[in-house]
Amino acid sequence: MISRLLPLLVFAALVGLLLFGIEWNKHHEMTEVPSPLIGKPAPEFTLPLLYDSTKSVSRKDLLGKPYLLNVFGSWCPTCQFEHPILTAQIKPLGLKLVGLDWKDQPEDAKRWLAQFGNPYDAVITDQDGRAGIDFGVYMAPESFLVDAQGMIRYKRIGMFTPETIKSELLPKIAELSRPATTP
Repeated sequence: MISRLLPLLVFAALVGLLLFGIEWNKHHEMTEVPSPLIGKPAPEFTLPLLYDSTKSVSRKDLLGKPYLLNVFGSWCPTCQFEHPILTAQIKPLGLKLVGLDWKDQPEDAKRWLAQFGNPYDAVITDQDGRAGIDFGVYMAPESFLVDAQGMIRYKRIGMFTPETIKSELLPKIAELSRPATTP
């Protein structure tokens, strides 16, 4: 009798786990993963420019003005969906937009940007992914809002949407222009 019910019990347990996972995911989106780098200096890096690998950009080169570091790759399908949003809605904000081509071949990235357009003020390459590791990147797209002093103020895991720009990015950009308060 129990041997006949065993497959049914296993099936019911699997359905229960699946439903639990779906319900848990509704309340714990991937974009809610907190970054330990918020409020800390951006990691040190010196990476070659995509279009001129004899030149490089470092963390120090980007100090002085806030910027948005957008991690992308030609291999990333979600990046393709985010790309027109970067072009149409983030680029017009006047914030420096730095593309970090992550774990990608430079020729593939150049072809991809030629096809979809290049909204970036600078594109740096991280072929081996080491800079991405230092930033805590585990997927693309991801974006980091870095203030003029080089401190990470916001991290977005996943693509920007018009809604996340309005509800998350714009308030964080506005905070950058507020004078610091002393306790």
